[in-house]
Amino acid sequence: MIKKLFTSVFCVLAFLVIADNLKAQSIYFAEDVSSDGYPITESSVFNISRNGGYFDVLVRLPYEVNCRSVRYEIYWNGKYSTTVYQDTERNWVWFYKQITFYDHGTYDIDVYDCYDYKLVSGSVRVQYR
Repeated sequence: MIKKLFTSVFCVLAFLVIADNLKAQSIYFAEDVSSDGYPITESSVFNISRNGGYFDVLVRLPYEVNCRSVRYEIYWNGKYSTTVYQDTERNWVWFYKQITFYDHGTYDIDVYDCYDYKLVSGSVRVQYR
């Protein structure tokens, strides 16, 4: 009986440790970012003027980025558009970049670390006001 109880407790603890380590990295599109790294007015659709508009692309990781820079590869309507670079600190677990968009359509954004490892991907729709 004690052996079964010990095995059950061990399984529950192991599950909790594994679940805690499975936190996923996330990408958010937001009007702003709080001082502790959370999106303010998050959305998957943004309205811009015909002259362009910007919003923040926030990345949150369950681990330190361990790089001095990251890159955002941006695709517009399925075609490569541009790459935006950002300096980072190795111990950062979240970072964001304000990016300006000029055309309406769907943007897919892939974020890579300095080792060319894809950290996260996301899509956002941009439309004219």
